[in-house]
Amino acid sequence: MGKFINTSVGRKYLVSLSGLFLISFIAVHLTVNLFLLAGEQAYNTATHFMGTNVAIGIIEPLLAVGFLVHIIYSVILTISNRFNRPVKYSIVDQSESSSWSSRNMFVLGGLIFIFLVLHLSNFWYIMKFGEMAHVEYDGIIMEDAYSLVTGKFVIWWYVLIYVAGAIFLGLHLSHGFQSSFQSLGLSDKLWKKRLALLGMVYTYIISIGFGIIPVYFLISSFLS
Repeated sequence: MGKFINTSVGRKYLVSLSGLFLISFIAVHLTVNLFLLAGEQAYNTATHFMGTNVAIGIIEPLLAVGFLVHIIYSVILTISNRFNRPVKYSIVDQSESSSWSSRNMFVLGGLIFIFLVLHLSNFWYIMKFGEMAHVEYDGIIMEDAYSLVTGKFVIWWYVLIYVAGAIFLGLHLSHGFQSSFQSLGLSDKLWKKRLALLGMVYTYIISIGFGIIPVYFLISSFLS
């Protein structure tokens, strides 16, 4: 097993498997975030459920491992491919045979990582280790995550960063979704077009979904 992981194919498998795992998490994360549009009680109740659910508590460290595996092995794979590339090769216009996102997955991954650090420091870290205000609904006391999140989304420059992060994520997913299935050998001629369409729909939902939330609260702050 160790020898297989150290091969190029093995690294691609790890990147693809961790990528699909993260794709599933992103969908769940967006679903919870959309409760922001339903109001304070809806979002606080959703985050309280996620924070106190035993299953989520087990998945959380697995999620951290998934992120680390995806990042580390993506870097190793990229560096390895560049070192193993022949010095002399014919120059071709790759823009005609591949998309911009597929040629810049490493750059997009780096930009998403920077955004992820900012996102975790502003939300996750404060919710886990910071001082949080509390609210009460039907006798249940819970943290006021709604005020924390929406408080950031009335700052125009933070909204711009968040929207940019959603765009970077969408571009990364536009190639990564189908590529993950292909690397695992799950994309034959029949499923290639279907996965491409499914990946495009998923990408638009994720990028627009994450991007529209901060824009909504920023516009609302101007109108109020």
